[in-house]
Amino acid sequence: MTHTEIEITPELIRELLRDQHPDLADRPLRLGARGWDNQLWRLGDDLAVRLPWATGSVDVLLRKEHTWLPVLAPTLPLEVPVPQRLGEPSDRFPHAWIVTTWVQGAPADRAPATRAAESAEALAAFLTALHRPAPEDAPVGRSRGGPLSEHAEGFAHQLATATELGLVEDPEAIRAILDDALAAPDWTGPAVWLHADLHAANVLTADGTFCGVIDFGDLCAGDPACDLAAAWNLLPDGAADRFFDLYRPAVDPATRRRARGWAVARALACMIIGDAGDHGRPGGKPTWGPPAKAALHRVLATADHA
Repeated sequence: MTHTEIEITPELIRELLRDQHPDLADRPLRLGARGWDNQLWRLGDDLAVRLPWATGSVDVLLRKEHTWLPVLAPTLPLEVPVPQRLGEPSDRFPHAWIVTTWVQGAPADRAPATRAAESAEALAAFLTALHRPAPEDAPVGRSRGGPLSEHAEGFAHQLATATELGLVEDPEAIRAILDDALAAPDWTGPAVWLHADLHAANVLTADGTFCGVIDFGDLCAGDPACDLAAAWNLLPDGAADRFFDLYRPAVDPATRRRARGWAVARALACMIIGDAGDHGRPGGKPTWGPPAKAALHRVLATADHA
């Protein structure tokens, strides 16, 4: 996570808007959130500006959202940020940026879903709608959506790091779930649309259930197991079975095994980031730790029925 050297301020954003979208430049502006790749600034009541503050592939991710989210959003039952304007790189700011609709709700890393049945129904409806076959020109993910075998080394490193940090109590049980997922047959169905980054900070809640999904920077096509991990990563205890009863098409045993592996890997990654936040290390986010730890416990508690 390497932050840009350019300080993002209200004055800078107003200058960018005046240069490229002057009809929006006088709207009220205030910081909404500092995400992993982007900063989000509210623009009036119904819009937001997303600007990269971590370098690398962020420009590509924002352009991807600008291209594809308007196509997908009308079919999705939860609210998502729909890009309205694209900002091009300039002398003032050397990256692409976008103006999107603002999605109401509280991030689930701060306000977890608590209504099990309603949350399972909302998540199943959302992923059923999203997971339709993607076109041939759909974007390729950042190492997500492909065969799990590509991640064996990374998963092992995550587990070793989490164990060294004292974040896990039973590394052998976790290793068994990861090994089982890696041994499961690969996905042979069509590549479907994936959010590919469904952790607690990217899902919004209201009244104890899900109301929105944000940050589609990792949008890609591939194996639905990557997203189905959300049954353990996001839902309250005891809700995963209800989710799988409702999601369509019905999930085969191999896909469920791969999804459990993704759930463990995502939980480990978020626990490590949460621990970095607790101890003031770069890139840390303390609110990511508790929901990730709860997710890991949920996966381990259901290890007997994949």
